[in-house]
Amino acid sequence: MIRTPWITWIVSAMLTLPSCSESPEEMHPATLLAKSNYDTENVIVVVIDGPRFSETWGHPERQYIPKMAEVLAPQGTFFENFNNEGHTRTVSGHSAITTGRYFFMANDGSEYPKEPSFLQHYLQHTEQAPDKAWIVSSKPKLNILADTRRLEWRGRYNPYYNCGKGGKKRPDAETLSQAMRILRDKEPHLMLLQFLGPDDRAHKDDWTGYLQSIQDTDSLVFQLWQFLQKNEAYKDKTALLVTNDHGRHPTGHKDGFVSHGDNCRECRHISLLALGPDFERGKVVSGRHDLSDIAPTVAALMGFSFPEGDGSPIPDLLHPGP
Repeated sequence: MIRTPWITWIVSAMLTLPSCSESPEEMHPATLLAKSNYDTENVIVVVIDGPRFSETWGHPERQYIPKMAEVLAPQGTFFENFNNEGHTRTVSGHSAITTGRYFFMANDGSEYPKEPSFLQHYLQHTEQAPDKAWIVSSKPKLNILADTRRLEWRGRYNPYYNCGKGGKKRPDAETLSQAMRILRDKEPHLMLLQFLGPDDRAHKDDWTGYLQSIQDTDSLVFQLWQFLQKNEAYKDKTALLVTNDHGRHPTGHKDGFVSHGDNCRECRHISLLALGPDFERGKVVSGRHDLSDIAPTVAALMGFSFPEGDGSPIPDLLHPGP
């Protein structure tokens, strides 16, 4: 179809994405938090980008994730059959986490998700100030998760985001530092936190760096949990969900660990570790669950409505409530 210049200009303006920086302060009316049957008052979803299951929870000794496997898992519930049932790339995987729906997205950060996120639904439901929900990411392109293409939601109830400056990737340790600063200063109730290490090193065909980045992100998750348990705003009332957006090709398939993106089992097979006041300690779930279940589970924990999507609240994680 041939567009006239003025139509092209309008379309271009509508599709322009925000720069990846911290959003400005805004004043919104604060109301009471949503009510639920759970003790959870805050949820942080951590996404470790792109480790292969065989080097993490599938490793016989779990030697690259000692903190999560030996210290944190006994305190929470672990899902050993967790999966990405959609497109196994970074942007599509993250949008499945935030929207509860699977759909293909360009992987360069050039478009918003088709549906609003659980962060937007939370802000709409509670009328909390936008700084009570955050996206903090090592990859700048994930700022797109703060909005949606759906017209009635576009530009409304947007969470704040912090993705570095100048559109450049940043070290995961710096991202954690920014996240803890925000948690300390703003005390948000929802946060999506992304670490890029394993995916970044693997794409560079750096096996040693890839394994080291898995150990590094394991340590960062442990540091975050320690921080939460020492902070009165979060101690004993915060759910921490640690997952991945995708896995990687197995050895002998295409270029092996370097890439991902197809339907192979290793690209789909990821994990979920859930820590928090409402989860059973030391429980291992072998039933099949997937990324689209995270958003409705967060909504159930926090007591706000969430539209029907590809997933549903995880019964193996949520108790019936009083």
